[in-house]
Amino acid sequence: MTADIFVVRHSASGAAHFMATEVTPDIAIINGGDGWHAHPTQGMLDMLTIHREAPRPFEELSIAIVGDIKHSRVARSDISALQTLGVTDIRVCAPRTLLPKGIERFGVQVYENMDECVTDCDVIMGLRIQNERIGSPLLASSSEYYKHYGITPERVALAKPDALVMHPGPMNRGVEIASSVADGAQSVILKQVNNGIAIRMAVLSLAMEGQRAHQTAGK
Repeated sequence: MTADIFVVRHSASGAAHFMATEVTPDIAIINGGDGWHAHPTQGMLDMLTIHREAPRPFEELSIAIVGDIKHSRVARSDISALQTLGVTDIRVCAPRTLLPKGIERFGVQVYENMDECVTDCDVIMGLRIQNERIGSPLLASSSEYYKHYGITPERVALAKPDALVMHPGPMNRGVEIASSVADGAQSVILKQVNNGIAIRMAVLSLAMEGQRAHQTAGK
């Protein structure tokens, strides 16, 4: 295909890594999300957003990640990035059916009660609920999920007064998050979108620089 860069988004975990082992060395592979495994650039833009907007350094933050942890590559990338940056209080909250088995080994605190999870948090990060999960054995209904795990004004009020609300999008309003919260003063969701453009531009730029360096060295 004579491509210089492949941006790979695939349903199979490990797809980007497999491609990287098969293509010639001077082609860059960027993982745009693979299965339930990882979404690196989403993790990077989330960290940039927290760095720019949070009132305290990473080491002092309490982060709550709420939603379908089991099937979320975003959650896995964010947890890894937060730990790398020194966050020790990482909380995850979801129905037991949407928590991966052995989630505790990732070094997080597990909650099934949303109110307890978000109390005194600095950041509340919502995750998208896929429509196919609703009405299945994993999740009874969207209204039931919202009742117990929706990011509502009342739950945001349990967090610290300057807490941030984040979501990778697209959002299911009235299921994962109330519209008044998504559009509210504590929401940095639109800033996440803007930071995502900058992060992905930077990744492409660095990939091209690396590729050019490799080509030059080969001459």
